[in-house]
Amino acid sequence: MAISEKHLDKEKYEEVKKIFTAYLENKGLRKTSERYAILEEIYSRTGHFDVEQLYAGMKEQGLRVSRATVYNTLDLLVEHGLVSRHQFGRNLAQYEKSYGYRQHDHVICTECHKVVEFCDPRIHGIQTMVGELLNFHILHHSLNLYGVCGDCRAQAAAIQTS
Repeated sequence: MAISEKHLDKEKYEEVKKIFTAYLENKGLRKTSERYAILEEIYSRTGHFDVEQLYAGMKEQGLRVSRATVYNTLDLLVEHGLVSRHQFGRNLAQYEKSYGYRQHDHVICTECHKVVEFCDPRIHGIQTMVGELLNFHILHHSLNLYGVCGDCRAQAAAIQTS
């Protein structure tokens, strides 16, 4: 799995930080520097990550944060919609920042577990049509397509011909 690149959109981060702060205050939870460091680390990343990648990235930067705090903070961020959690067919949850980012779907390779994002406006049209047809107010959706990527197919073909 590719290591996420890092780039912090300071304006978006400040907006997310305000939302998270209000959420913590409304829930009566503490506003700790560790929670904000986790939030900043997540919003500095591109792509998907798991808890261990997030934890290791923070440790590499010399940030002192426990695994339990990472897990608990991720749960809070998912609960409030600032981070999305995915299960891409494995027992390993993957996360990605979600506030202010376009709706997208995923294609997952069952061999190497590569995840590719795509966006097709027709899916939004289907979502709208189904909502109207069934009298549902659709809040969000998740579409994951599973298959074998071109790299894995080429690798398998090379092994068969050798």
